[in-house]
Amino acid sequence: MTTPPHTIATVPRLDLDRYLGTWFEICRLPLKWEDAKARDITATYSLDTNGAIRVDNRCIDEDGKPDQAIGQAVPTDAGKARLKVSFLPQYLRWLPFTKGDYWVMRIAADYSVALVGTPDRTNLWLLSRTPQLPGDVRDDYLSSASAQGFDLTALITPLQSGNIVSDNLLAQA
Repeated sequence: MTTPPHTIATVPRLDLDRYLGTWFEICRLPLKWEDAKARDITATYSLDTNGAIRVDNRCIDEDGKPDQAIGQAVPTDAGKARLKVSFLPQYLRWLPFTKGDYWVMRIAADYSVALVGTPDRTNLWLLSRTPQLPGDVRDDYLSSASAQGFDLTALITPLQSGNIVSDNLLAQA
């Protein structure tokens, strides 16, 4: 096995307008704040009034209840592929060390599939515009992550029924 580069590679330029919209989580490395048994996980990105990106993550938790986390992402490089994300309330986002890295490592030419990771290689997400992804496409993107030094042994593949947690469902919870 070769030694991975010190810094993970990102796409040279991310077209944020094309990246906006809803993505289905195909798989991820475990996160301490995300339910390992959550299903129907989506992330919807939209432009905020202040020019930042609004992040709306939704899922059904292991108890069958809808859950939502709202955050904000801000590009940190000229190519806009490296973002800092915070899910803290707006009044606390100024605090240091409260933002996480979200680096777009690979994206399909038609913006239908994205591979996102953190530079320390602890977090990884494979996202798709559709709830299912052909196995060969999934394997191809995950091999890109492996080539950049990500350990995929703990990969989580949540159930994706194609249902998106609606505002109405959240209001009823």
